[in-house]
Amino acid sequence: MNEKQDNFFIEVLKFALLTLVIVLPFRMYVAKPFLVNGISMSPTFETGDYLIIDQISYRFKGNPQRNDVIVFKYPKNPSKYFIKRIIGLPNETVQIKDGDIFIKNDKNLAGFKLTEEYLRTNFNESPVTSVLGNDEYFVMGDNRNNSSDSRMWGALNEEYITGKAFIRLFPIHKIDLWPGFIEKQ
Repeated sequence: MNEKQDNFFIEVLKFALLTLVIVLPFRMYVAKPFLVNGISMSPTFETGDYLIIDQISYRFKGNPQRNDVIVFKYPKNPSKYFIKRIIGLPNETVQIKDGDIFIKNDKNLAGFKLTEEYLRTNFNESPVTSVLGNDEYFVMGDNRNNSSDSRMWGALNEEYITGKAFIRLFPIHKIDLWPGFIEKQ
């Protein structure tokens, strides 16, 4: 090889190493792409929505909150990722009855009814009661009639949470920051 080819090879190698040093840690620890697949979060998210997941906020700014839209490893098969909304927080009791969700916790011993204005359809099912542990969350899809969630497979342990939806990039007409965000109750 001549000197010109050597310099080109060295520059390409430098660029590749720099890319690895910057991009890989960023993707592994800060932000991660996620492609929605399925109807469990419809109409909030549809198949093909391309999201960037914030993986760092929960490490530095506190714990997941009610109504956060999170991406997590499916507890029954950690190689799969799901997207759902947090309904119940650690140490709460979640009760579902006649399509309504009631939350009991230390601040609301009698419980309160969860207001979910983002839902487009009602859902009816057998009553469900779930008592959450110190690091457990109750998650549900916004499309309640077509969602595999905590009602079927139980509470989600915090260790499976990857992060929360930060940016929707596609489709272009739906680009937004903190997609699916609603005021906390």
